Amino acid sequence: MPVTLRPLDTRDFPAWLERSRAEYAKDLVALGHTSEDAHRQADESMARAFPAGIPAAAHAVFDVVDHAGVAVGYLWIGPDTSDDAGAWWIWDIVIDADKRGRGLGRMAMLLGEEYARARGAHTLGLSVFGFNTGARGLYESLGYETTSVKMRKRLD
Repeated sequence: MPVTLRPLDTRDFPAWLERSRAEYAKDLVALGHTSEDAHRQADESMARAFPAGIPAAAHAVFDVVDHAGVAVGYLWIGPDTSDDAGAWWIWDIVIDADKRGRGLGRMAMLLGEEYARARGAHTLGLSVFGFNTGARGLYESLGYETTSVKMRKRLD
């Protein structure tokens, strides 16, 4: 099933921003944050990433579009926060839950790699929550290597 990346229409950006914020807050709750803390942290993160309410320079947000022209998720990609202009980052990728397991995420990641490479990237990084074993397996199968591990133990 072929996939394309379609630049997110600026009119759709506010809705995407809210969806991305909500997805991040949901993941933080899954990690054990309170709902209040998760939403605060997600709000602060999005405000830093999009201070003017639009993607920062060189960042791009795409709809992931299936063979029928239907948006099945999104990809946010751009330079990372280092001083290395060739280091890029997958800031967020989501494939709709009912569309997962069909290779759409894999194809979107490969298209993201092409996009970054065409803009001078020599590395592409990402973060993934430990509980997201499906995504971790996908990233490893695409050649991503673990560069750090963050761990914790609940004491209550």
